[in-house]
Amino acid sequence: MDFALTEEQTAIFDMAHAFGQEHIAPHARQWEAEGSIPKDLWPRIGELGLGGLYVSEESGGSGLSRLDATLVFEALSMACPSVAAFLSIHNMCAKMIDSFGSDDLKARVLPKAVSMETVFSYCLTEPGSGSDAAGLKTRAAKTNEGYRLTGTKAFISGGGYSDAYIVMCRTGDDSPRGISAMIVDDGAEGLSFGGLEDKMGWKSQPTRQVQLDDCLVPAENLLGAEGSGFKYAMAGLDGGRLNISACSLGAAQSGLNLTLDYMGERKAFGQPIDQFQALQFRLADMEINLQAARVFLRQAAWKLDSGAPDATPACAMAKKFVTETGSQVVDQCLQLHGGYGYLADYGIEKLVRDLRVHQILEGTNEIMRVIVARHLLKNR
Repeated sequence: MDFALTEEQTAIFDMAHAFGQEHIAPHARQWEAEGSIPKDLWPRIGELGLGGLYVSEESGGSGLSRLDATLVFEALSMACPSVAAFLSIHNMCAKMIDSFGSDDLKARVLPKAVSMETVFSYCLTEPGSGSDAAGLKTRAAKTNEGYRLTGTKAFISGGGYSDAYIVMCRTGDDSPRGISAMIVDDGAEGLSFGGLEDKMGWKSQPTRQVQLDDCLVPAENLLGAEGSGFKYAMAGLDGGRLNISACSLGAAQSGLNLTLDYMGERKAFGQPIDQFQALQFRLADMEINLQAARVFLRQAAWKLDSGAPDATPACAMAKKFVTETGSQVVDQCLQLHGGYGYLADYGIEKLVRDLRVHQILEGTNEIMRVIVARHLLKNR
């Protein structure tokens, strides 16, 4: 059993880390204050091949594995987990188009998605359907031109900011088999957005409701087959759970690195505080937990890449464990900074705020437990 990264994987991590430290980290606080990420960042990320991480090479993407992708998100989140997580959402959409789109749709849409000239958002959640995603109410009525969509999507990262949206909507009955997926372009007739949400974290990501009022969608913007949208939406979630876990891991590692530096400089009772054994034990616990989380995450990614029969529960377990570990670690980092950790200048409080939502999105950690429990009961 080989736990070492290949030379190519190490290069992928180093490339993403270097880009993040140069082009994202110095601006993360400013972007948070402004509530937006500059649009010109994305084409630069696209030039590195990060706009279509697991889009097939035949479709113009990078064709990387899910394990490779976790390295990218771990590295980028060391600069800013909010920016890294937004890139994960875009990649989930690009993969859906590559996997399920018609040849015509892929030819029209994928090149600009991969280059990130077109930035995508994912629209599944509604005000009344979160964990019960199959209970969505947004409805698409068929017309001679295509479809007319009516409904509201909630908590949409990139709402009013992105160039296009993959919207899950109901074209049939009230079961999951009645749900389809469609691409709604920014500027479409009947598309509007709610007010900017004032969030605890992920503040650089503009988040709004996406409102569809008899919104016109051409027939050629249907993704795949009618009635398969829920299946498509769920297909991307295992990978999305790995990505958000990687964002927690990288950000928590960054927090620990900052804390180690701080504790070597901060003195109390005549010596640096990293010389107190009680505090050393807390550092050791954080390192142990992060290393355990890293191995768990990469094993789950390997299972997903290899098509293991337990890949879905493995991704669920990793998501639950890694996101909770990340939040616990950055909370301890804040504590070890003392009062300074509560100040924005030291960068720790932002990590605490940004990572908290990772236990909620891509399926709440309660739903992760449901997935694992069902797997256990089914196989007993």
